[in-house]
Order: sequence, then C-alpha cells, then structure tokens
Amino acid sequence: MKIVVIGGTGLIGSKLVAKLKQQGHDAVPASPKSGVNAVTGEGLAAALAGADVVVDVANAPSWEPAAVLEFFQRSSKNLVAAEAAAGVKHHVALSIVGTERSPDIPYFRAKLAQENIIKAASIPYSIVRATQFFEFLGAIGEMGVIDGKIVVPSAQFQPIAAEDVADRLAEVVIGKPLNGTIDIAGPEKAPFNEFIARRLKASGDARPVIGDPKASYYGAPIDDTSLNPLGEARLGKIPLATWLASL
Repeated sequence: MKIVVIGGTGLIGSKLVAKLKQQGHDAVPASPKSGVNAVTGEGLAAALAGADVVVDVANAPSWEPAAVLEFFQRSSKNLVAAEAAAGVKHHVALSIVGTERSPDIPYFRAKLAQENIIKAASIPYSIVRATQFFEFLGAIGEMGVIDGKIVVPSAQFQPIAAEDVADRLAEVVIGKPLNGTIDIAGPEKAPFNEFIARRLKASGDARPVIGDPKASYYGAPIDDTSLNPLGEARLGKIPLATWLASL
C-alpha cells in the first residue's frame, strides 16, 4: 500500500514512516524538503500519484494567529483537492484533543478549521486527536518562567510520547477509514505542574515549579476538561518515567 506522509520528516512523521516501512508498506515522506508543499500546492500531484492513503502530520512554521490559520486552511484545501484528483481512498490527519473546547488558543482554532475542511471533503477520513507530547514538556515549562520560577497550570494533564502517537497513527492508517474522530493520550493523568516538574528534574533543572489554577496555557485559561479526552480514548504504553530514562 502506498502511503504518503505529509510532514514525513518531522517528529511524528519520521517515526510513522519508519513504522509503516517496517510493516512492508510503501511509505513516502513528503515535505518542502522533498519538493512537496501543501500550502502552495507545489509537487502535490506528483507525490500523490498512485497513493492509497495520505497522512497529514505537518505543523505550521508560525503559530501567530492569522498565519497558523492560513497554513492549516490552505494546506488542507489543497490536500483534499489533490487527493480527489488522485483517487486517494483515505485521508488521515493528526489533530489535538480538545480543539473545540479551547477557542481562545489560536492553534486550536486553526486545527478545528482543518478538521472541518476534512469532514466537508469527499475523501473518506480519520482524524486522530492527540494530547500534548512528552517531547514538548520542557519548552512548555519555559513559557511559564516568572522571576526564576516556573508557573504553569495545575489542571489535569495526560501527555503522550511521540513514539506512542506514531504507533496509534499507524494502526489507523492501515485500517478502514473511520469517517470520524478518535482521541489518543498517554497512560497517566496528573496535574500539569507535576509533569513539568518531573521533566525539569530529569534534566537537572532545579528551578521550582508552581501549579497555579489561574496560569494560562498558550495564553488561555484551562481546566481539568480542556486538554484531556472526555470519553473513550486509545492510550499509549510509555509512562513518563520510561521516557525520561531514555533521555
């Protein structure tokens, strides 16, 4: 089966391509590095020729509100149009758990716009919404620096390892289109600040981490329902301790 992975050279895409190849599929990474640009449409027709499945795990280069919205709208419209022309049978997209519950976060609004474009298109689809990745915990903590301390939300959090994201995506990619959305998350849930504190400690960072219920996440307030699956979810297998030990 030919599977084209848009964003196939990034964190998730590279892992997904490797897993699909191990399973015997013709997995093709596509990105601006390989001459395929979903935003401009450059190289899409050639890349999608003969493809059975297209997986979109591309990330926006800028998270500025207007730029990130334009990125996901233009790339998604170009993709579904090119897929229809190429006879692609399944469109799989990686999104974020809680996109519709945090409209004050520009990136979430942009991902929701992407989801709506996919749903309105003619291509059978599967949308996989993931919680935040372990790999980004350090950077998220840095956004909360105040006077030498790390101040982050205390709301419940259920992040997931990128390796688990790729595994769950691979399961969906080789299956039948869901024509719907599923959530994936890590195997552990705890206050946001506890995950950040454990990540900093593992890297030898002694700065105190403070959980504040009023602290924002990408500029928006959150609560226990904002970032976690509210119903059934497919869980990853890698706990934070195991991931930290691999650093």
